[in-house]
Amino acid sequence: MRIENHPILRFSRGKRLTFYFEGTPVEAFENETIAAALIANGIDAFRLSLRHKKPRGLFCAIGKCSSCLVEVDGRPNVRACMTPVREGMHVHLQRDRGVVNVEDRER
Repeated sequence: MRIENHPILRFSRGKRLTFYFEGTPVEAFENETIAAALIANGIDAFRLSLRHKKPRGLFCAIGKCSSCLVEVDGRPNVRACMTPVREGMHVHLQRDRGVVNVEDRER
């Protein structure tokens, strides 16, 4: 569910696009964050806690906590609240600490 009308804020939606969460297509708008698009599509769990494997989702929404970390196109520890969606991107729940490949660090 997205806010369509607001008495103070104005929304300028970009073009519609599709990305994938856990292999399922998700509709989003250009310039929308991963977190906003997931929540608008009824998805509120982005990662699993390290110790008890309980679902975690959006908490601070300003990039300071680690509740919304996801894996994007194979890259772990991406903040869903700060990262804009891209056409065709693949987003997955982060199930552990997220280990970065050595090859990715050199990029």
